[in-house]
Amino acid sequence: MRVAENVSPLELADYQKAVRLILRQPLVTAVHPDAGALPLVRRWAEQLRTDLHEVLGYRLVTTSDTARLLRVQDELDPTQPAVTAGKTTKRVFDRRRYAYLVLTLAALGRSGTQIALSELADAVAADAGRIDGLGMDTARKADRDAFVDAVAWLEARGAVRTADGSAAAWASDPERAEALYDIDREVTTAVYRPNRVLQHLGSVGELLGREGVGGISQGREERRRTASRRARRLVLEQPAVYYADVDEDLRGQLRAPGLVEDLERLTGLTVERRAEGLALLDSARRFSDLGFPAGGTVAQAALLLGARIAEQAARPGTERLPAATAAERRGEAAARLDAAMPDRGLSGALAELAEPGESADLDAGTEDGGTEGAGTEDGGATGVEAGEAAGAVAAVGAAAIAENLPETEYPFVTDAWLRRTIRELAADYGMGLSDALVADPERLARLAVALLADLRLVAPVDGGVLALPLLARYRGATAVVKTQPRTRPGTRATPESTSEPTSPPRSRSTSRPTAGTVSSAASSAASRATSRTTSRPKSRPKSRTASGTQPEPGADLEFDLVPAAQFEPEPAPEPEPAQQTLFDPSTPEDPTP
Repeated sequence: MRVAENVSPLELADYQKAVRLILRQPLVTAVHPDAGALPLVRRWAEQLRTDLHEVLGYRLVTTSDTARLLRVQDELDPTQPAVTAGKTTKRVFDRRRYAYLVLTLAALGRSGTQIALSELADAVAADAGRIDGLGMDTARKADRDAFVDAVAWLEARGAVRTADGSAAAWASDPERAEALYDIDREVTTAVYRPNRVLQHLGSVGELLGREGVGGISQGREERRRTASRRARRLVLEQPAVYYADVDEDLRGQLRAPGLVEDLERLTGLTVERRAEGLALLDSARRFSDLGFPAGGTVAQAALLLGARIAEQAARPGTERLPAATAAERRGEAAARLDAAMPDRGLSGALAELAEPGESADLDAGTEDGGTEGAGTEDGGATGVEAGEAAGAVAAVGAAAIAENLPETEYPFVTDAWLRRTIRELAADYGMGLSDALVADPERLARLAVALLADLRLVAPVDGGVLALPLLARYRGATAVVKTQPRTRPGTRATPESTSEPTSPPRSRSTSRPTAGTVSSAASSAASRATSRTTSRPKSRPKSRTASGTQPEPGADLEFDLVPAAQFEPEPAPEPEPAQQTLFDPSTPEDPTP
């Protein structure tokens, strides 16, 4: 069946806009992300429901006031945390805020149509007090702030609506202020739609998609369809998909010509296929949640550092090391999360209450072989022991998958080289960067490398990083510090990007905690460019210094990005095909049909 089969050519762009919207915002309400989103999704609901299921295996549930995309989660992705709902400063949720968020949802589910903020806080505090290591004391300002952040996150999505009072005033002085909320039952139900009964989970890995686990019980056609959907999800959600990262079955689906046709017609974006893998290009940033290159000290330092890493990686004699595969990274992440889980005695207790047949099925479905006591004579394993066991099994499974993958090595640069280089960059371009980060090059290096890793441009390893093929896009990028008249002495401006993106901004289809994965996006402008490009937008985006104050005009960076097509061959032996750079227009496309 063809994607967008019942959509006319004149309406295809509008339909693709609805696709990008629901992938980027898996929960759409009357107020979130804006007032026009829900009518757009509802207009195309029937076709969206069909295409998203056939192509990606997702399920779209619509009601009169909500549209909820239920996705299949393939990876444990730490790069999309929930953030506070502030208009200016957005803070990443910590573990306490996540805990208060789910406890708030539970309390709202037990409430009527309205609730006072203090009453809601008391209910959450009572539940938090029964969880070791959590707790919530409304007399503590830090706890009130975390709780209000969770409530504000829900309010931004329409789950609650302020009827009277102010949550900010209550957080400042709960004795003198109050707030009253109307509860939207339909939205609160749509926010939390788990695909598993969490009390029965033996490992966090069981939250991931279980497609294909049926083995020989699945027919050949069903297994092919499962692999096809997963391949399309990977290209849609990851900055880049490398063939070396996946097993043979998935690699075959990634090479299938139908994948490109389906994703391009579904999203309106372009899929670029190169020798090492694929990426979904988003030159107009209609789908990206993380633009790169971008303004801000960290993003610009990452661009400069990435260019230096790419140049170092291209030098003859550079040490090369293998990178962890996707399965290995997934197994390691599951092991860490399982080891940090609290006492899972409740899981075992609930399993004992289940019917014998049901319990057996649940045990068979877990990655660690069952409930907490599995593998012990008295069934009394602690939560830490159970987590270690689950993590060990996940790691063994990942290693078994990795054994069937050909080992690919990538250029390696050391931590010492990174620290030295970031200091050189801070010295050369310090006038265009934040004072606080220039004064702390170690922190700037950590933040820049973390951003590059999130974009799948580098892979952190012990002692340094590996340069992944996509990083070749940025080899040759340079910047100059441009001094502008200052209206106030002693003020340094945070740098702002003045260049058109010439490589992949990474896009994500969702945001947490309603869902969350990433989608790749690279700029097709670079791959078509034939000359140097330095462009300036008509109006610069506002930026802020580390202290949060608006900078006065001062120094900024102007980037000159050399399109990959302009690179001349390095004065070195011609590289083997395995060393060809991904998304370099001079690199031949993957010839596999």
